[in-house]
Amino acid sequence: MDETTEGAPEALPGLPATGWAVLGLLSFGRELSGYDLKKWSDRSLGLFYWSPSFSQIYAELKRLEKTGYATSRLVAPEAGTRDKRVYRITDEGLAAVTAWAHTAPLDPPVLKHGPMLRLWLGHLLAPDRMREILTGHREYAESMRLRAEADVVDSGADEAWAYPRLTLTWAERYYAAERDLADAMLVDIEELEKERPCP
Repeated sequence: MDETTEGAPEALPGLPATGWAVLGLLSFGRELSGYDLKKWSDRSLGLFYWSPSFSQIYAELKRLEKTGYATSRLVAPEAGTRDKRVYRITDEGLAAVTAWAHTAPLDPPVLKHGPMLRLWLGHLLAPDRMREILTGHREYAESMRLRAEADVVDSGADEAWAYPRLTLTWAERYYAAERDLADAMLVDIEELEKERPCP
């Protein structure tokens, strides 16, 4: 372990996951407004983790400034009448988020799958309702897959986005798998209905 990360968990403040995510978005080296951060989180974090709300983002930006991990300044708008505040990561903030990425324990993914909860309760539902739920989930998964696919293309060849682009590719594959699983479950329901004795 290198010197910058050794002993880091004790030295780092207890930021919530949202704080580390916002700091991570700033780690790409650009000055970003709260609006920019929301847009970037929707197009990256939201596909594999979650996308914080505007209020969460602004609360974390204040916290990051207070800890010395980010700075801000007002800039004149290109259009409109209000100045906007843009944020930049500090050297201390970059060291902290690097140490966090190196040393923080990984939380295992928690699966909360609404359609599967309904399928689990399938004995209470008519088969047509189950098919409707799974068809809706299939459509949702395909729309998310298409969104991830488009975001991979939009991320371009910017080297700074090489790893975020990999997470977008993962999201595209994940939602393709969810779509395919929904298709398979629709077939499984049909087979189950064939095997059940008629009432």
